[in-house]
Amino acid sequence: MTTPQKQTIILIHGFRGTHHGLELIASHLKHFNTIIPDLPGFAEGDTLERYDLSSYVEWLADFIKKQNLTTPPILLGHSFGSIVSAAYAATYKDTITKLVLVNPIGAPALEGPRGILSKLAVFYYWLGTKLPGKLSHKWLASKMVVDIMSATMTKTNDKNMRAYIRNQHRQYFSLFQTSQSVSESFTTSVSNSVRDYAKNITVPTLLIAGAKDDITPIAKQKELVQLFANAQLEIIEQVGHLTHYETPDQVSFFVEAFIKLP
Repeated sequence: MTTPQKQTIILIHGFRGTHHGLELIASHLKHFNTIIPDLPGFAEGDTLERYDLSSYVEWLADFIKKQNLTTPPILLGHSFGSIVSAAYAATYKDTITKLVLVNPIGAPALEGPRGILSKLAVFYYWLGTKLPGKLSHKWLASKMVVDIMSATMTKTNDKNMRAYIRNQHRQYFSLFQTSQSVSESFTTSVSNSVRDYAKNITVPTLLIAGAKDDITPIAKQKELVQLFANAQLEIIEQVGHLTHYETPDQVSFFVEAFIKLP
């Protein structure tokens, strides 16, 4: 008797993250073969000439092709990874079976309620590209900036969990390869959204959102899910944008239930 082959899920992490950020979700998906690459420009990821969305999509197409899978995979993207994954799904429609978007970016940050802050951040990253050598990396990898980002996105009151997330961000958030890669990818992340591609996505899609996510509020997520031909939205209470750290068990539960659907 032959053992059925495990389905493959390819997980795409968010901006300034690495594959480590999605390992908790993957650890709960024991019945699947999980593959988590580092995005180009970060950690051990590939190097691109430009870090715009089309370049990321073409990189992902090449990456999936190189896996030599016997059946098309399921694609999961978190945060910025949701933009890359959605753009990919809209372009390469027949190469994946299902799409999962965790904390999807439902509207371009530069046009949203935090548009001014996002534009200030664009300046922050742009300035980093103008500073020389080590000073550039020191500016962009500022521990204070990392800690502010971490504290803002973390919603749990559990002190141990907050400390764990802060340490994860301190360890991995500054593993970008160059000032160009982190600056250009940031601009790409705030200039695009899943909304731009939702209507052209035909595969069954699952959106998982945190009720306290202040990057894309729940009201916007409920609008977003209506744009897909075949999509559903699951909401996790008492968590924001870091569901992959704070509630990986609930994320994986929703993913497994969705994949089992016909």
